[in-house]
Amino acid sequence: MNRLFKKFAAVALVVLVFGGVSAQAREKKPKHKKNQDLSANPLRNVQSKQPDKELYDKAMIALKKGRFDVARLDLQTLLNTYPDSEYRMRAKLSVGDSWFKEGGTAALTQAEAEYQDFITFFPEAPEAAEAKMKVADIYYQQMEKPDRDYTNAQNAEKHYRDMINMFPDSALVPRAKQKLRDVQEVLAERETQIGLYYGSRENYNASIARLATVVETFPLYSKSDQALIGIGDAYAGEARNVQLAPNLPGSIRERLASVYQDRAAAAYAKVITRYPMAPHVEDARDRLVAMNRPVPEPTQAAIAESDAEERSRQALHFTDKTLGLIKRGPTVVEAVHVGEPSLDDPKRTLAPDVTKENIALFQSVINAGKPAVPAVVTPTGPNEPPRSDQPSQAPLQMAPPEGGTGVGVSIVSAPATDPNAVIKPVGPANSVVPSAEKPVEAPLQVNEIKPGTTPSAPDMATGKKKKAPKADLSDESSSKKKKKKGLGKINPF
Repeated sequence: MNRLFKKFAAVALVVLVFGGVSAQAREKKPKHKKNQDLSANPLRNVQSKQPDKELYDKAMIALKKGRFDVARLDLQTLLNTYPDSEYRMRAKLSVGDSWFKEGGTAALTQAEAEYQDFITFFPEAPEAAEAKMKVADIYYQQMEKPDRDYTNAQNAEKHYRDMINMFPDSALVPRAKQKLRDVQEVLAERETQIGLYYGSRENYNASIARLATVVETFPLYSKSDQALIGIGDAYAGEARNVQLAPNLPGSIRERLASVYQDRAAAAYAKVITRYPMAPHVEDARDRLVAMNRPVPEPTQAAIAESDAEERSRQALHFTDKTLGLIKRGPTVVEAVHVGEPSLDDPKRTLAPDVTKENIALFQSVINAGKPAVPAVVTPTGPNEPPRSDQPSQAPLQMAPPEGGTGVGVSIVSAPATDPNAVIKPVGPANSVVPSAEKPVEAPLQVNEIKPGTTPSAPDMATGKKKKAPKADLSDESSSKKKKKKGLGKINPF
């Protein structure tokens, strides 16, 4: 009986288990198809059967399936048929999303144009920040490695900064700041590689210009400590070249070398005070000790800030290096995730500016201790106002000629002078001015030349006019003489 009871109990238990499973299977809700998932649709929770909403949902389904042409056709139909629809802004933005997801150079260019149009038509809409963000993402996706063309990286940085400045209250600002840190990491890496290369070739001016641009423009760069050490090494190289210069006097050589060593020590000290938790801070300490310079101590605030920056970075693994050799874009895993990125336009330091600074430093060291050369004062012209740095000069006075005054000039008689005065007046004793003589009247001219005659020049001795001599016409041929005929032409007499 016990065995039979156990068998019945086991059979009943099995029936109950299978019955419960089948009941749960009947009560289980059916699964949604994967192609009907509208997770990319921001209006998916809106329950509406309006035709414009139906068109928008249909376009979103086609966009999720990768049927970009169908999605754009539906969205354009919605925009043309229902211009006053409440979904027109999302439809306009989704047209740009279709080109953005399609990818490719031509499609991304078309997507940028659509997003720019959206910002132009709806500048105050919340979706305008999303459109500006998508424009920056277009250039972010096309970025090259640091040693390649950096045009897309520059454009991405510009658009991310514009997005943060134009829409500071947008929910997309934190993501835009992180993208901006990634882009600035790529740009700083490029400048650092070029600056270190110039330093290895002993082109110190170009090296200082590149590395100074990195330090001043991208303070959150992961290798800022290396950039500062490179600046210090460049100035140390300048000091070494000055000390080895053969044609410089000893005093000038020592002063120049001291100035360059001071600048190198300042760069090394900044590594310790600004990036105390950086991996190359010990190299900066060793260089200061080798130069017999004091090693500064960082503050607690600087230590906390540097530690937070270093902890936010991701370590560069072997897989990241391997993928960096294969993929097109740069590797930005070492970019910082804390701190405020630079939102101002980058101010570059140029090599010619560094060269001019060195020339000015050289001249100031040479002229140190010499008396100042007085400035050359140029005299003022006749029509210019007098200068404040020149003594005023009395105007020149012309003395009147003897026996009278000039034409149209009269002299006013001076007042009576004191006979007991120490200083006697200078001038003629007779102050009476003679009256001006009346000019002699010119004689009347009489025209003595008869009409039809030629006037002759008068004789200088007698004052009479000479008669013109008669011309000798004997040698000239004239038609009035009788011409010879026959043998008379041969007879000379």
